[in-house]
Amino acid sequence: MRRSVFSVLALACLSAALPAASDAPDTKARVDAVFKDFDRSDSPGCALGVYREGKILYARGYGMANLELGVANSPQTAFDLGSTSKQFTAMSIHLLVREGKLSLDDDIRKWLPELPDYGKAIKVRNLLHHTSGLRDYLELMGLQGVKDEDLTTEEDALAILSRQKSLNFPPGTEHLYSNSGYFLLSVIVKRASGMSLRDFAAERIFGPLGMRHTQFNDSHTRIIPNRATGYRRAEGGGFGIDMSDFEQTGDGSVLTSVEDLFHWDQNFYEPRVGDRQLLDAMLTPGVLENGRKLEYASALVVSSYRGLPTVSHGGAWVGYRAQLLRFPEQKLSVACLCNLADSNPSGLARQVAEVYLESLMKKEAPPSASKTAGSVRLAEPLEKLERLSGQYRNASSGETVRVGVKEGKLIAETGDTHYVLTAVSPNRYVVEGYHPPRSREVTFEAVSGSARPRMRIVTRQENGEEERELFEPVETWTPTAAQLNDFAGTYTSEELETAWRLTAEDGKLLIRHRGLPAKPLTPTITDGFTLEGMNITFTRDASKKVTGFRLDEGRVRGIAFVRQS
Repeated sequence: MRRSVFSVLALACLSAALPAASDAPDTKARVDAVFKDFDRSDSPGCALGVYREGKILYARGYGMANLELGVANSPQTAFDLGSTSKQFTAMSIHLLVREGKLSLDDDIRKWLPELPDYGKAIKVRNLLHHTSGLRDYLELMGLQGVKDEDLTTEEDALAILSRQKSLNFPPGTEHLYSNSGYFLLSVIVKRASGMSLRDFAAERIFGPLGMRHTQFNDSHTRIIPNRATGYRRAEGGGFGIDMSDFEQTGDGSVLTSVEDLFHWDQNFYEPRVGDRQLLDAMLTPGVLENGRKLEYASALVVSSYRGLPTVSHGGAWVGYRAQLLRFPEQKLSVACLCNLADSNPSGLARQVAEVYLESLMKKEAPPSASKTAGSVRLAEPLEKLERLSGQYRNASSGETVRVGVKEGKLIAETGDTHYVLTAVSPNRYVVEGYHPPRSREVTFEAVSGSARPRMRIVTRQENGEEERELFEPVETWTPTAAQLNDFAGTYTSEELETAWRLTAEDGKLLIRHRGLPAKPLTPTITDGFTLEGMNITFTRDASKKVTGFRLDEGRVRGIAFVRQS
């Protein structure tokens, strides 16, 4: 791989100034080993920055920034941060709050009057903490048929949000990640300061911190020096370009390098932008109306890893992936920026952190507690496992999970993925493959008057926060070809300003619409179907005629489609 003379000299100077411990060849070799799969001249890869106590301990690129031109990744390569960008939007909001130009308790319609009145005020702080209930505009655009590579603008995003007639939930009652909140914060910055978020951040954050190669990109034609190209693996081998022409900002769109991120990271120890009080506000997690404290602060996840407190945020957009992971007590941070869609910079950053902090970390439990779990699982009679088989449905999200037995193991399937459930005690199972081990558990609970149990899934974060989901047993529905014909037709959504055509072909129901998978819908409950995370429930009138359907998809709930005559 080629490197510029400047990058080689810069790394040499850094190495000469580092303490002996960080210069140890085995330390660097262990770090490089983490990226061995990317350290090649025929693959996209990553750039790494390790910061400690005011110094860059190690910075290096792995793989290629541009395969067409043969340019290697380096510490100076600019990557799209995806959602890791959100913390710069949050800082902009906090700076305006400190100046008295807005309040976190402002009703957002003070700044965004074009949004509907949902009967209960959405506050600025709800946008920061993902507790607004607003549907995710990226998913809304996807349902319209917009593709990542299409050109979209701030006006497009505002227009679709202004057409939404309802929320996912009342503001402040749940935490559900939504890119809409941070996009709208960018518009609030513009209207409260008189400057675009790009210009505000350049003048108030990036300039003062010396982040000379960092910017919000709000123009798909802008030339950005040293920018890495985003890639995705192509079918049949090799790679394909995976880029976007979206021009709205706030929820993403920051381009930066691991060298520039060092200056941002240091600001949390020795503030040059903002002060300690402002940074403490940035690090204060949100709280739901029921008093439950979140781990999500202002675009910073305040959590822990193997017993050590952490502050972090990841990002994923088209062919880019990012993670900035900070261990504040040890004053060590790891920035990992990649230009390959199936890379995992969060996992890579944790592995790098372990190289430096292993002696301070708690030991991990054996994966899935497999020895103990296995003996319990094998002792269970097959007929008991088969009694747990069937379909389960979450009423609030519409999500369905199919449970069955394969090769003596209990398997849970959702969409195109499946998980092995391993018993740890009677009726209680862990989902194999989750990190840390036993962080997701499934419990089957008896239901009065029913031969089948219901299923409760509990996901535990390392900081102790829990997410609980209840799935009720439902009968699997197998419609006939004649029944499928009842659903064929054209359906429109006023909120999406789009029309979907559903066709019944060869005993299968398909959606014919730009941008949606050309795969058949899978029947779930009566009049219900699923397809790659989308859950569709048809509605009927008093005469049993199909009148439309309700669509639920992850960060979007309750979109209404009406059947056209």
